[in-house]
Amino acid sequence: MKMKLAEMLGYADIEQLNRIADQYQLQCNTHSKNELIQSILAAIQRKEAVKRQLSELSLSERRFLSTLLFDSRYAFSQEELVARVQQGRFDEETSSGQETETATGRKRATKQPKAGKRKTRKEAAAPPPGPRSTIVKFKQAGWLFNGVSGASRYLFHVPTDLRDRFRDEMSTAMREHLLYIDEPDGFRDEQQLLAEDVLTLLRYVRQHEPTLTAEGFMYKRSILQLLEAMHILEEPPARGAWRFGYGRRMKDYPNRLSFIYDYAFYQQLLVEDGQQLRISPQGETMLASRALPEPTELYRFWLRLYKGAVPNILTLANWVHDLADRWVTTASLAGQLLPYIKPFYYDSAVDVLENRVLGMMMHLGLLRIGEHRECGSVVRMTAVGHAVVAGVYVADQDRIELAPPVGRRN
Repeated sequence: MKMKLAEMLGYADIEQLNRIADQYQLQCNTHSKNELIQSILAAIQRKEAVKRQLSELSLSERRFLSTLLFDSRYAFSQEELVARVQQGRFDEETSSGQETETATGRKRATKQPKAGKRKTRKEAAAPPPGPRSTIVKFKQAGWLFNGVSGASRYLFHVPTDLRDRFRDEMSTAMREHLLYIDEPDGFRDEQQLLAEDVLTLLRYVRQHEPTLTAEGFMYKRSILQLLEAMHILEEPPARGAWRFGYGRRMKDYPNRLSFIYDYAFYQQLLVEDGQQLRISPQGETMLASRALPEPTELYRFWLRLYKGAVPNILTLANWVHDLADRWVTTASLAGQLLPYIKPFYYDSAVDVLENRVLGMMMHLGLLRIGEHRECGSVVRMTAVGHAVVAGVYVADQDRIELAPPVGRRN
């Protein structure tokens, strides 16, 4: 059920209202529910109060809040919220002296304790607060509320108007650090090309019925022939390279072809028949009608395929949609988004952003990537990209499960 802050405060009991009032250090009649509600509304709705609250959040808390801002739902179970809090704490176990990645992709060492200084037993034993403490903090701030009746009593609700304000404030704060330009010297726009290359793959398989290796992938000669037929030429992956987590055939084919192949396979357009790759009846129908996959369908599949490696990929795509509404330098955009990205095994946070998010959004026709003689790489959402990202939601648990890595192929 969608409710605004005023409605949720009306359903809250006086004890919760007093806790929220204490959080904002309000001076009011603690026994008057109406006075408490009016004082809380006045405090939370002040623009400066929201900016101050956001600035006081830790990075892990901002990551958690960010996952709530682009969710089409307004109610969450405690288990869902706990999982999201934990996802945002991926760098809290970084020990002193380890290297951390900066927004430019360079490495710097974390601060070392002074020689001879030893932690007290209390300092050494103090564990970080559990994820539920973050949920309690958000409740005390009036950002999360329990439901009012039935099964919703066991869910946590986000006020609709407050969520919109947080999204706008976070966006405004990020934009202050972005570098926008007028026009690049040139740019790449791949709208519809990936969809057309789904038909290219089907056409090639129908014509050649390529033989598959014992491990289930096409031989190099077939891969090279297929790549030559594609709109975008890619290099085959290097032998022995670590490649997993982003698709069923990621280790065998280059990024874009791997995505196209996986899409055709999961849509049952292709059949791996023993050591022969064949087009399916559904694939024949699609090829005969020349019906291209819809951009929303390809985008939804990308989210489901990559979500295992990048759990907050929906949030990242929405931030790009929000911030890259005009030409913006990739470096300044990375400076704002990298803190929200967890490295994935062999991929640094920079790799994830540039190759798995921005690069794939370009291949999907959602994003243009350009080059500016002074500012370097720049990006901008396409009109189709804005419509697709704004209109598609994929739930946390809706993902394509991939087999775990079994090691590199030599």
